[in-house]
Amino acid sequence: MKTVWEKYDDSKLQQVFKFSDSYKEFLDEGKTERECVKKAIELAKERGFKDLASVTELKANDKVYVNNRGKNICLFVIGEKDVVDGMNILGAHIDSPRVDLKPNPVYESEGLCLLDTHYYGGIKKYQWVAHPMALHGVVCKKDGTTVEVKIGDDANDPVIGFTDLLIHLSQDQMKKPGATVVEGEDLNVLCGSYPAKGEKDEKDLVKANILKILKDKYDIEEDDFLSAELSIVPAGKARDYGLDSSMVMAYGHDDRVCAYTSLMAILDTDKPERTSCCILVDKEEVGSQGNTGMQSRFFENAVAEVISKTGVYDDMKLRLTLRNSRMLSSDVSAGFDPNYPAVFEPKNAAFLGRGLCFNKYTGSRGKSGCNDANAEFVAKVRETMDKNDVDFQFAELGKVDQGGGGTIAYILANLDMDVIDAGVAVLNMHACYEIASKADIYEAYRGYMAFLKDMK
Repeated sequence: MKTVWEKYDDSKLQQVFKFSDSYKEFLDEGKTERECVKKAIELAKERGFKDLASVTELKANDKVYVNNRGKNICLFVIGEKDVVDGMNILGAHIDSPRVDLKPNPVYESEGLCLLDTHYYGGIKKYQWVAHPMALHGVVCKKDGTTVEVKIGDDANDPVIGFTDLLIHLSQDQMKKPGATVVEGEDLNVLCGSYPAKGEKDEKDLVKANILKILKDKYDIEEDDFLSAELSIVPAGKARDYGLDSSMVMAYGHDDRVCAYTSLMAILDTDKPERTSCCILVDKEEVGSQGNTGMQSRFFENAVAEVISKTGVYDDMKLRLTLRNSRMLSSDVSAGFDPNYPAVFEPKNAAFLGRGLCFNKYTGSRGKSGCNDANAEFVAKVRETMDKNDVDFQFAELGKVDQGGGGTIAYILANLDMDVIDAGVAVLNMHACYEIASKADIYEAYRGYMAFLKDMK
């Protein structure tokens, strides 16, 4: 089967690579959901979007956004038709698997200072050791100030990380199943070894020095960790991958590759017939709960506010708006890996370089927990993609009994709208460094643009 690359001329290739360069910059600046929202707002304002709270009324082609607690965002471009006729929605998540600090993380052991952690999302823990790591997040102090922390990604910064057992003493470790080669409680971050100046009988001088460094740089105390959200993420920048630079290797493709392409699609949308919407959400990797997850009421509240500012609000208008809406749940799919063909069914697998990937359903084994898109809606999506010459493929996650996964699709479908998953095929999913094709990234952007513009 031909790949997308074969249809690109030199001019189009330049667009593909330029788009991926911008995406890499987004990844470098957005290693947490808060950083992604901050960057999304910056880009949106440059394109004329306004905070919905600052607007008293809305008319066709007005562009607004809603920032929910700095951790997720909704963007709207008001259509020519009444919003009650329904919206075309793109929804992606901006949280990624990572390792978070516990509320009381700092301790000293045998002359080394470490940070105690709790991993976030589904990870193979052994993949996260012996890599350079960075510390990103916020510390909220009792006086109401919030301090942003970033250590490890600037070229002049030190890095931190999780140590691993040397191969010379790993006889017992190497006999363990993969799930227990590294235990969750063993993911302790090594962050220091230099003692503070003090009395000889004083304890934990290395810890004291680390706390002094944080105090001097960020003016935070040890008890401020209680109201902090600090994450350990892979250090370093997104890079071109492959001798032909045809791919991108980075932390956080899942799901920022779909978040960025969705964001750029709505930022480039102008004068739509139906109201366009992009949702970038938090907490997908842990079940979408909480007031910044898709299961909260933030999205319905945002839509209700849009309705009230385009006319007169009532609850039935909100229900009709949601029922008449169409959505692409923009999330990644598992790319076929020729090193591990046994877990894939090739006729129904996603391949790198073959365009935007649709998953009619996700779920596990017997479609457990899935959203299964209606065939009629799938046909309309296919028509829209063909009309706009978007390369796409249909796939499942892998062989039926091998496992599975889910997205936010079912949550929006529960609001009575049509939803299908549509995203980018990725290798190394949930590892420190994931891989995606630049051609697929660009086709995802084109497909999302086509959906916002032409989906009826």
